[in-house]
Amino acid sequence: MKTSQEIQQLKNSFANCREEALKDFYTFLKFQSISTDPAYKKDVLACADWVTSYIKKLGFHVEIWPTTGYPTIFAHYDKAGPSQPTLLIYNHYDVQPVDPLDLWTTPPFEPTVRNGQVYARGAQDNKGQCFYVLLALKTLIEQNGSLPINIKLCIEGEEECGSAGLSKIVETKAKELSADYLAVVDLGIPDIDTPTITLGIRGMMTMEVEVQGSHSDLHSGSHGGMVFNPLHALVELLAGLRDKSGKITIPGFYDDVDAISDKDKKSVSWDFDEAKYEKTFGTKVTGGEINYSPLERNWLRPNLEINGITGGYAGPGFKSVIPAKASAKLSCRLVPHQNPQKIGKLIADHLEKHAPKGVKVTVHVHPGGDVAARSSADTAIATAFTKAYEEIFGKTCQKIYCGASIPVAVKLTKASGAELALVGLGLPDDDIHAPNEHFGLDRIEKGFLSIARTIQLLRQG
Repeated sequence: MKTSQEIQQLKNSFANCREEALKDFYTFLKFQSISTDPAYKKDVLACADWVTSYIKKLGFHVEIWPTTGYPTIFAHYDKAGPSQPTLLIYNHYDVQPVDPLDLWTTPPFEPTVRNGQVYARGAQDNKGQCFYVLLALKTLIEQNGSLPINIKLCIEGEEECGSAGLSKIVETKAKELSADYLAVVDLGIPDIDTPTITLGIRGMMTMEVEVQGSHSDLHSGSHGGMVFNPLHALVELLAGLRDKSGKITIPGFYDDVDAISDKDKKSVSWDFDEAKYEKTFGTKVTGGEINYSPLERNWLRPNLEINGITGGYAGPGFKSVIPAKASAKLSCRLVPHQNPQKIGKLIADHLEKHAPKGVKVTVHVHPGGDVAARSSADTAIATAFTKAYEEIFGKTCQKIYCGASIPVAVKLTKASGAELALVGLGLPDDDIHAPNEHFGLDRIEKGFLSIARTIQLLRQG
């Protein structure tokens, strides 16, 4: 009885503040906080100022942590006292670029509601999810005069360009970040009717490959058949990185990959609708290692992708040229125990060793990289989120893994010493990082409820 009363009280509180809250949300979305483009520096900093002001009004102590890039907002509320646990919540206030702009139905920084969805850059990733966290905290304080547990917030401004700034200082901020639990609120659910907690994410490593041939571009008639075309060399090298089964051919690539335990495997939902996936994204699930199921390939296996190739002439008309050089951008998604720099060196050594005669291959492995993270379904934070979701959705909460990466999640977990939960209400078709990104207003409410209820459930005594 008490549970249903607490949920209903939260719903009533949301209904009472909904109109004002949505106005604040739309204001948040109007900031052009594109972190990867220096042209938007003033907009990113203005957005950080707005978030800081919002949090200060809640009664949090707020610190601005300077970084090599955009600042991280750190805030803490410790009025619950030492007898209550501390929950650290991570979000980010920066967003992706909006290109191609002409594919947006409405301007990306003029939030527009259509059919219950708000369309804007950042609507889901991550301003929508960040905002319902702040709204939950605001409402709990207004409702009860205080929060039932201690809360810390870490909201960064460079997630969409690699979290370089926060990553460099996170180890020095271990004391400030110390917490019992960590919730990274930047994930999603399979569909609107399936509450889900993510128990693991993959790591990531990125690199660039350049193949140099002649000093300058050559006429393909005068020189064709005599020189080794750098584009031919590049595609030959890249094609050789996989065999016909989809397995990566680089020696040592899989050496540190461990299988998950039977217990962990049984705790996770393996439901996957291939037909629905194909309909949603217009492609079949034929990539990767064909000896594993689609979800195993995405969640539990490392992968290597070609993210872009450049070289020669690709403009209007035709130009008969042999390019002087060709290049490619590669990335790997990694699983626990794989070291990004070790994997990068294995790939670089392999490509340079197999360079065709007549061209020079240079590989630049980007510094750093991210290691993978996995957690258990039995932790207190996972249990609390599971119960909250089940109360709110009225359905069993599933556990899944995620094939993507969150650059700073593992570093935050290590620095804080906290149990990790990866949560969020994003949907696969929210078009994050693409034109017409959107987020359901119903998910603002459900997100608000999930955070507020989880905080209540983590209360001791």
